[in-house]
Amino acid sequence: MSFWTAVVVMFAIASGVWLRAQKLRGEKLGFGAGDDGQREHELEAEVENLRKRIAVLERIATDDKRGSDLARQIEALRD
Repeated sequence: MSFWTAVVVMFAIASGVWLRAQKLRGEKLGFGAGDDGQREHELEAEVENLRKRIAVLERIATDDKRGSDLARQIEALRD
């Protein structure tokens, strides 16, 4: 076996071990099978919430009446 063949084999083994460790780590953290539907629902709700917040920020940033109107809108959003 040549030196470069040994390097390729060692790289393949290390990659396989690393991938297996990542898979086990993901399952350990709760990203495996099981509650995928619940997690997906939570993520969709969070994305929808973030979209609403971005829309408000875009409206504030592009508003023509910036001065006191901007301060009033920020105070209204804090409530």
